[in-house]
Amino acid sequence: MTRVDFYLLSEASGNVVMAVCRLCEKAANAGHRLYVRTPDPGLADEMDGALWSFKQGGFIPHERIGSAAIEDPQPPVLIGGAEPPPTHHGVLINLGDDIPTWFSTFERVLEVVPASDAGRAKSRDRFRYYRERGYELKTFEQNTEGGWQAR
Repeated sequence: MTRVDFYLLSEASGNVVMAVCRLCEKAANAGHRLYVRTPDPGLADEMDGALWSFKQGGFIPHERIGSAAIEDPQPPVLIGGAEPPPTHHGVLINLGDDIPTWFSTFERVLEVVPASDAGRAKSRDRFRYYRERGYELKTFEQNTEGGWQAR
């Protein structure tokens, strides 16, 4: 069964894009294939740019999916709004306000929760949805250094 983790951003270091970059880096370095679901094209653009430049001297190999097929070898991180190819069903980072119908095809789902009241309210709805269906849930809080602590 899919494991679902909620990552709560803090007010001090609560930049969603940078937090997702750090999560992508950690998971990709551990050998996972990820799909960053960004239903908003503007956010997809921002993620694409950040994955190229968020860390001095390096980048996270990634590609945006769309109408064109992605050539092999595929990068560890794909960004898009629609269902990803079956090669990237390891980790889903959901940046949408809703839960995609295909989320359960992933081993893990990471829900990144903004520090704003509106962002927290929407994430509580998603948390309830997963809990009511019996999914294993874990919550992590961002510390001041940008790392994560289990709650």
